[in-house]
Amino acid sequence: MSLSAGLAEAVSEARVDPDYLRIEKVSKRFGSTTVLSDLDLAVGRGEFVSLLGPSGCGKTTLLRIVAGMLAPERGQVAVGGRNLTRVQTHRRNIGVVFQNYALFPHLTVAENIAFGLRAQRLPAALIGERVKEALAMVRLEDFADRRILALSGGQQQRVAVARATVVKPALLLLDEPFSSLDRKLRETMQIELRHLLRDLDITSIFVTHDQDEALVMSDRIAVMNAGRIEHLDTPARVYARPNSLFVMEFVGQSTRLGGTAAGGEHGSMAIDTGQGRLRAPGSFMAGSAVVLGIRPEAIELGEGPGDAFNTVRARLRDIVFFGARTMLYFEPANPADRILVDLARLPGGLAPGATVTLRWPVAETLVFPAP
Repeated sequence: MSLSAGLAEAVSEARVDPDYLRIEKVSKRFGSTTVLSDLDLAVGRGEFVSLLGPSGCGKTTLLRIVAGMLAPERGQVAVGGRNLTRVQTHRRNIGVVFQNYALFPHLTVAENIAFGLRAQRLPAALIGERVKEALAMVRLEDFADRRILALSGGQQQRVAVARATVVKPALLLLDEPFSSLDRKLRETMQIELRHLLRDLDITSIFVTHDQDEALVMSDRIAVMNAGRIEHLDTPARVYARPNSLFVMEFVGQSTRLGGTAAGGEHGSMAIDTGQGRLRAPGSFMAGSAVVLGIRPEAIELGEGPGDAFNTVRARLRDIVFFGARTMLYFEPANPADRILVDLARLPGGLAPGATVTLRWPVAETLVFPAP
């Protein structure tokens, strides 16, 4: 059986094993600092889940606990029903791709890929066959005898992935593997790795602080904050319907308006803001301090028809061109607020200093308790 066929044979099982990786009540402290606090996470077989969050939120610590490089104060980690919490790192059958790839510079590409297979004491003929398949998988067949230092960053990243996957790991962990690549190469490698891992049906946990990277690559995203998972869902739902103000602010850009709830009924409420009275889905007690959020691509220029749209007027402060899109920055009535509009095409004649009417659907208005 080929490497890719052997790794892909679990495809039919992927949908019936939603808890292939189970992390339960895991906590970790360094001195007096709590880094992880009773964290739970279940990952399905063949699923790609990103741990996304700011520096210090605990995502790399969690990855190291799963890999066996750190021991939790309490809680457990299980893969495929096997409790690995006290199992030594080299006995867990978990592949790891580090931020700096951790390749051996004195070995060739083929020797690096074969390293884990030799540690398993497989027959030489089988090692040679598996290495050949792995090289073909990452399109490095012509680089087998190259030294690592003679490779580009993208090629080294492919070697690291091949070395981690050739041993047929039960789980693959990736710790910001694209951070040292330039933007264009990073975007290319994101798509390549996503396709490769899905073809192989390898369960993968990916650590990143780059929201775009997580949105592009993941089946689900776990947004972490202060040692906890604040939101776990598909990229589309995390972006469109974040369940907290932190998640909205961390994932993507947004217009943000502070206000006070003025009551409402039938699942809709009025909010008094510096831009006037607006409406949003939801229900807060009258007088509650709240924050409204609107994704910038949901806002259009011009009046909105009827009660289905919120409408405000604001002075255009700046126009920033991003190629396929243009971002407009407006001056809000309150300094703590922020008004952004993302347009695919900029109307002719619009310039900073102009006062513009903006509209967006009430249904696209997010509302959260004020921090």
